[in-house]
Amino acid sequence: MHAAELVLDGKNTLGEGPAWDHDRQLLYWVDIIEGKIWSFDPETNQSRFIEVDRMVGAAVPKASGGFIVAAQHGFYRLNPASDSLIPIAEPETGRPNNRFNDGKCDAKGRFWAGTMDHNQEEISGALYCLDQNLQVRKVLDGVGISNGLAWDKENKTMFYIDSVTKQVAAFDYDLESGSIRNKRTVVTIPEGEGIPDGMTIDDEGMLWVAQWEGARVSRWNPATGQRLDSIALPASKVTSVVFGGKHLDELYITTARVGLSEEELEKQPHAGGLFRVKLGIKGSPTYRFEG
Repeated sequence: MHAAELVLDGKNTLGEGPAWDHDRQLLYWVDIIEGKIWSFDPETNQSRFIEVDRMVGAAVPKASGGFIVAAQHGFYRLNPASDSLIPIAEPETGRPNNRFNDGKCDAKGRFWAGTMDHNQEEISGALYCLDQNLQVRKVLDGVGISNGLAWDKENKTMFYIDSVTKQVAAFDYDLESGSIRNKRTVVTIPEGEGIPDGMTIDDEGMLWVAQWEGARVSRWNPATGQRLDSIALPASKVTSVVFGGKHLDELYITTARVGLSEEELEKQPHAGGLFRVKLGIKGSPTYRFEG
Protein backbone atom coordinates (compact mmCIF):
# COMPACT_ATOMS: atom_id res chain seq x y z
CA MET A 1 0.00 0.00 0.00
CA HIS A 2 1.22 3.48 -0.88
CA ALA A 3 0.77 6.40 1.51
CA ALA A 4 -1.06 9.48 0.20
CA GLU A 5 0.48 12.82 1.22
CA LEU A 6 -1.71 15.92 1.59
CA VAL A 7 -0.06 18.64 -0.50
CA LEU A 8 -2.81 21.29 -0.34
CA ASP A 9 -5.66 21.52 2.15
CA GLY A 10 -7.77 23.42 -0.38
CA LYS A 11 -11.13 22.31 1.02
CA ASN A 12 -12.55 22.13 -2.51
CA THR A 13 -16.30 21.67 -2.64
CA LEU A 14 -15.89 19.47 -5.73
CA GLY A 15 -12.24 19.23 -6.81
CA GLU A 16 -11.92 17.55 -10.21
CA GLY A 17 -10.07 17.18 -13.49
CA PRO A 18 -6.36 17.47 -12.61
CA ALA A 19 -4.00 18.21 -15.54
CA TRP A 20 -0.19 18.37 -15.43
CA ASP A 21 1.57 21.11 -17.40
CA HIS A 22 4.95 19.51 -18.06
CA ASP A 23 6.52 22.66 -19.57
CA ARG A 24 5.66 24.85 -16.59
CA GLN A 25 5.80 22.02 -14.01
CA LEU A 26 2.41 23.09 -12.65
CA LEU A 27 -0.70 21.17 -11.70
CA TYR A 28 -4.10 22.50 -12.74
CA TRP A 29 -7.52 21.33 -11.58
CA VAL A 30 -11.00 22.72 -11.02
CA ASP A 31 -13.50 23.14 -8.21
CA ILE A 32 -16.62 22.53 -10.26
CA ILE A 33 -19.28 23.99 -7.98
CA GLU A 34 -17.24 27.03 -6.89
CA GLY A 35 -16.27 27.85 -10.49
CA LYS A 36 -12.55 27.94 -9.74
CA ILE A 37 -9.55 26.89 -11.82
CA TRP A 38 -6.67 26.08 -9.48
CA SER A 39 -2.92 25.81 -10.02
CA PHE A 40 -0.25 24.36 -7.74
CA ASP A 41 3.53 24.69 -8.02
CA PRO A 42 5.19 21.71 -6.28
CA GLU A 43 8.57 23.49 -6.33
CA THR A 44 7.34 26.36 -4.16
CA ASN A 45 4.18 24.77 -2.67
CA GLN A 46 2.33 27.88 -3.85
CA SER A 47 -1.26 27.65 -5.08
CA ARG A 48 -3.65 30.13 -6.65
CA PHE A 49 -7.02 30.08 -8.38
CA ILE A 50 -8.95 31.92 -11.06
CA GLU A 51 -12.65 32.37 -10.37
CA VAL A 52 -15.12 32.34 -13.24
CA ASP A 53 -18.81 33.20 -13.03
CA ARG A 54 -20.25 29.70 -13.48
CA MET A 55 -19.60 26.04 -12.73
CA VAL A 56 -16.60 24.63 -14.56
CA GLY A 57 -16.29 20.92 -15.35
CA ALA A 58 -12.77 20.81 -16.77
CA ALA A 59 -9.98 23.13 -17.91
CA VAL A 60 -7.19 22.02 -20.24
CA PRO A 61 -4.05 23.99 -21.12
CA LYS A 62 -3.83 25.36 -24.68
CA ALA A 63 -0.62 24.87 -26.66
CA SER A 64 -0.67 28.62 -27.41
CA GLY A 65 -1.24 29.56 -23.74
CA GLY A 66 -4.30 29.92 -21.55
CA PHE A 67 -7.06 27.32 -21.25
CA ILE A 68 -9.97 25.78 -23.04
CA VAL A 69 -12.77 25.26 -20.54
CA ALA A 70 -15.79 22.96 -20.43
CA ALA A 71 -17.94 25.18 -18.23
CA GLN A 72 -21.51 24.78 -17.08
CA HIS A 73 -23.22 24.70 -20.48
CA GLY A 74 -20.49 24.66 -23.11
CA PHE A 75 -16.95 25.12 -24.34
CA TYR A 76 -15.08 28.40 -23.82
CA ARG A 77 -11.69 30.00 -24.18
CA LEU A 78 -10.37 31.53 -20.98
CA ASN A 79 -8.92 34.97 -21.58
CA PRO A 80 -5.87 34.95 -19.26
CA ALA A 81 -5.68 38.76 -19.26
CA SER A 82 -9.14 39.25 -17.78
CA ASP A 83 -10.03 35.76 -16.47
CA SER A 84 -13.20 35.97 -18.56
CA LEU A 85 -14.77 33.18 -20.63
CA ILE A 86 -15.16 33.60 -24.40
CA PRO A 87 -17.86 31.27 -25.85
CA ILE A 88 -16.96 28.64 -28.43
CA ALA A 89 -20.06 26.41 -28.48
CA GLU A 90 -22.99 25.44 -26.28
CA PRO A 91 -24.12 22.01 -27.53
CA GLU A 92 -26.85 21.46 -24.91
CA THR A 93 -28.97 24.62 -25.04
CA GLY A 94 -32.11 22.45 -24.80
CA ARG A 95 -30.97 20.78 -21.59
CA PRO A 96 -30.73 23.56 -18.97
CA ASN A 97 -30.37 21.14 -16.05
CA ASN A 98 -27.27 19.55 -17.55
CA ARG A 99 -23.71 20.66 -16.90
CA PHE A 100 -20.30 19.64 -18.16
CA ASN A 101 -18.42 17.41 -15.77
CA ASP A 102 -15.01 16.04 -16.77
CA GLY A 103 -12.76 16.29 -19.80
CA LYS A 104 -9.34 15.63 -21.25
CA CYS A 105 -7.36 16.07 -24.47
CA ASP A 106 -6.22 13.19 -26.65
CA ALA A 107 -2.76 12.93 -28.24
CA LYS A 108 -3.90 14.99 -31.26
CA GLY A 109 -5.02 17.85 -29.01
CA ARG A 110 -8.78 17.33 -29.30
CA PHE A 111 -10.76 18.13 -26.13
CA TRP A 112 -13.16 15.39 -25.02
CA ALA A 113 -15.69 16.39 -22.35
CA GLY A 114 -19.05 15.07 -21.22
CA THR A 115 -22.19 16.17 -19.44
CA MET A 116 -24.60 15.03 -16.73
CA ASP A 117 -27.86 16.06 -15.10
CA HIS A 118 -26.66 18.32 -12.29
CA ASN A 119 -29.34 16.92 -9.96
CA GLN A 120 -28.55 13.34 -11.02
CA GLU A 121 -32.22 12.62 -11.66
CA GLU A 122 -32.10 11.78 -15.37
CA ILE A 123 -29.85 9.92 -17.79
CA SER A 124 -29.54 12.98 -20.01
CA GLY A 125 -25.77 13.38 -20.49
CA ALA A 126 -23.55 12.95 -23.53
CA LEU A 127 -19.89 12.83 -24.51
CA TYR A 128 -18.59 15.52 -26.89
CA CYS A 129 -15.37 16.16 -28.74
CA LEU A 130 -14.13 19.69 -29.49
CA ASP A 131 -11.91 19.29 -32.54
CA GLN A 132 -8.86 21.44 -33.24
CA ASN A 133 -10.94 23.57 -35.64
CA LEU A 134 -13.35 24.38 -32.74
CA GLN A 135 -16.15 22.24 -34.18
CA VAL A 136 -18.10 20.15 -31.64
CA ARG A 137 -19.28 16.60 -32.29
CA LYS A 138 -21.52 14.48 -30.09
CA VAL A 139 -19.82 11.10 -29.72
CA LEU A 140 -22.08 9.29 -27.22
CA ASP A 141 -25.61 9.89 -25.97
CA GLY A 142 -27.62 8.41 -23.10
CA VAL A 143 -24.84 9.07 -20.57
CA GLY A 144 -25.60 9.24 -16.84
CA ILE A 145 -22.50 10.93 -15.37
CA SER A 146 -19.75 11.49 -17.92
CA ASN A 147 -16.40 11.06 -16.19
CA GLY A 148 -12.90 9.63 -16.64
CA LEU A 149 -11.07 9.31 -19.95
CA ALA A 150 -7.78 7.67 -20.91
CA TRP A 151 -6.03 6.38 -24.02
CA ASP A 152 -3.46 3.61 -24.29
CA LYS A 153 0.12 4.34 -25.39
CA GLU A 154 -0.55 3.21 -28.95
CA ASN A 155 -3.70 5.38 -29.16
CA LYS A 156 -5.63 2.33 -30.36
CA THR A 157 -7.96 2.14 -27.34
CA MET A 158 -9.97 4.80 -25.52
CA PHE A 159 -11.20 4.10 -21.99
CA TYR A 160 -14.28 5.89 -20.67
CA ILE A 161 -16.31 6.01 -17.46
CA ASP A 162 -20.02 6.69 -17.19
CA SER A 163 -20.15 6.58 -13.40
CA VAL A 164 -23.71 5.29 -13.08
CA THR A 165 -22.67 2.04 -14.78
CA LYS A 166 -19.96 1.41 -12.13
CA GLN A 167 -17.79 0.26 -15.03
CA VAL A 168 -14.90 1.29 -17.24
CA ALA A 169 -15.68 0.86 -20.93
CA ALA A 170 -13.16 0.51 -23.75
CA PHE A 171 -13.53 1.48 -27.41
CA ASP A 172 -11.37 0.91 -30.45
CA TYR A 173 -9.89 4.32 -31.17
CA ASP A 174 -8.75 5.94 -34.41
CA LEU A 175 -6.38 8.77 -33.54
CA GLU A 176 -6.42 10.38 -36.97
CA SER A 177 -10.20 10.77 -37.15
CA GLY A 178 -10.99 10.76 -33.42
CA SER A 179 -13.65 8.09 -33.94
CA ILE A 180 -14.62 5.29 -31.53
CA ARG A 181 -16.32 1.92 -32.04
CA ASN A 182 -16.70 -1.55 -30.54
CA LYS A 183 -17.66 -0.72 -26.96
CA ARG A 184 -16.93 -3.31 -24.27
CA THR A 185 -16.61 -3.42 -20.48
CA VAL A 186 -13.09 -3.91 -19.08
CA VAL A 187 -13.42 -3.06 -15.35
CA THR A 188 -16.33 -3.33 -12.92
CA ILE A 189 -16.13 -1.65 -9.50
CA PRO A 190 -17.20 -4.10 -6.76
CA GLU A 191 -20.39 -3.41 -4.81
CA GLY A 192 -19.85 -1.32 -1.69
CA GLU A 193 -16.81 0.50 -3.09
CA GLY A 194 -18.54 3.58 -4.43
CA ILE A 195 -18.52 4.53 -8.10
CA PRO A 196 -15.71 5.11 -10.62
CA ASP A 197 -14.93 8.77 -11.24
CA GLY A 198 -11.79 10.22 -12.86
CA MET A 199 -9.10 8.03 -14.41
CA THR A 200 -5.60 7.98 -15.86
CA ILE A 201 -3.31 5.36 -17.38
CA ASP A 202 0.29 4.45 -16.61
CA ASP A 203 3.24 3.49 -18.79
CA GLU A 204 2.43 -0.20 -18.37
CA GLY A 205 -1.10 0.26 -19.72
CA MET A 206 -2.78 -0.10 -16.32
CA LEU A 207 -5.70 2.14 -15.33
CA TRP A 208 -5.81 4.22 -12.14
CA VAL A 209 -9.42 4.91 -11.18
CA ALA A 210 -10.67 7.28 -8.47
CA GLN A 211 -13.53 5.77 -6.45
CA TRP A 212 -16.16 8.32 -5.36
CA GLU A 213 -17.48 7.32 -1.94
CA GLY A 214 -14.89 4.55 -1.98
CA ALA A 215 -12.07 6.48 -0.24
CA ARG A 216 -9.48 5.07 -2.60
CA VAL A 217 -7.75 5.02 -5.95
CA SER A 218 -7.31 1.58 -7.50
CA ARG A 219 -5.01 0.27 -10.22
CA TRP A 220 -6.66 -2.11 -12.70
CA ASN A 221 -5.50 -4.29 -15.56
CA PRO A 222 -7.96 -3.59 -18.41
CA ALA A 223 -6.98 -6.82 -20.16
CA THR A 224 -8.11 -9.00 -17.24
CA GLY A 225 -10.37 -6.71 -15.17
CA GLN A 226 -8.27 -7.47 -12.10
CA ARG A 227 -7.33 -4.97 -9.40
CA LEU A 228 -3.57 -4.78 -8.95
CA ASP A 229 -3.14 -2.11 -6.29
CA SER A 230 -5.08 0.30 -4.09
CA ILE A 231 -4.33 3.62 -2.40
CA ALA A 232 -6.42 4.57 0.63
CA LEU A 233 -7.38 8.24 1.04
CA PRO A 234 -8.55 10.08 4.19
CA ALA A 235 -11.49 11.40 2.14
CA SER A 236 -14.44 9.33 0.97
CA LYS A 237 -15.18 11.35 -2.18
CA VAL A 238 -12.13 10.74 -4.36
CA THR A 239 -12.70 12.38 -7.72
CA SER A 240 -9.76 12.13 -10.13
CA VAL A 241 -6.09 11.38 -10.74
CA VAL A 242 -3.24 12.48 -13.00
CA PHE A 243 0.47 11.74 -13.26
CA GLY A 244 2.80 14.67 -12.67
CA GLY A 245 6.25 15.60 -11.45
CA LYS A 246 9.48 15.94 -13.43
CA HIS A 247 9.49 12.23 -14.23
CA LEU A 248 5.70 11.72 -14.41
CA ASP A 249 5.95 9.25 -11.52
CA GLU A 250 3.86 11.15 -8.95
CA LEU A 251 0.13 10.56 -8.82
CA TYR A 252 -1.91 13.64 -7.91
CA ILE A 253 -5.39 12.98 -6.52
CA THR A 254 -8.31 15.41 -6.18
CA THR A 255 -11.14 15.02 -3.65
CA ALA A 256 -14.43 16.67 -2.66
CA ARG A 257 -16.42 17.61 0.44
CA VAL A 258 -19.80 18.30 -1.17
CA GLY A 259 -22.66 16.58 0.61
CA LEU A 260 -20.66 15.57 3.68
CA SER A 261 -22.33 16.14 7.05
CA GLU A 262 -20.65 18.04 9.90
CA GLU A 263 -20.00 14.70 11.57
CA GLU A 264 -18.41 13.28 8.42
CA LEU A 265 -16.29 16.41 7.97
CA GLU A 266 -15.00 16.00 11.53
CA LYS A 267 -13.79 12.53 10.55
CA GLN A 268 -12.51 13.76 7.16
CA PRO A 269 -11.01 17.19 7.89
CA HIS A 270 -8.91 17.10 4.69
CA ALA A 271 -11.80 16.22 2.37
CA GLY A 272 -11.53 18.49 -0.66
CA GLY A 273 -7.75 18.46 -0.41
CA LEU A 274 -5.14 17.70 -3.06
CA PHE A 275 -3.07 14.59 -2.41
CA ARG A 276 0.06 13.07 -3.95
CA VAL A 277 1.54 9.59 -4.02
CA LYS A 278 5.10 8.98 -5.22
CA LEU A 279 5.08 5.78 -7.24
CA GLY A 280 7.76 3.71 -8.90
CA ILE A 281 5.63 3.80 -12.04
CA LYS A 282 5.63 6.40 -14.79
CA GLY A 283 2.32 7.71 -16.12
CA SER A 284 0.92 9.17 -19.29
CA PRO A 285 1.37 12.88 -20.03
CA THR A 286 -1.39 15.49 -20.04
CA TYR A 287 -1.98 16.57 -23.63
CA ARG A 288 -2.74 20.19 -24.47
CA PHE A 289 -5.45 21.54 -26.74
CA GLU A 290 -3.96 22.16 -30.17
CA GLY A 291 -6.62 24.39 -31.70
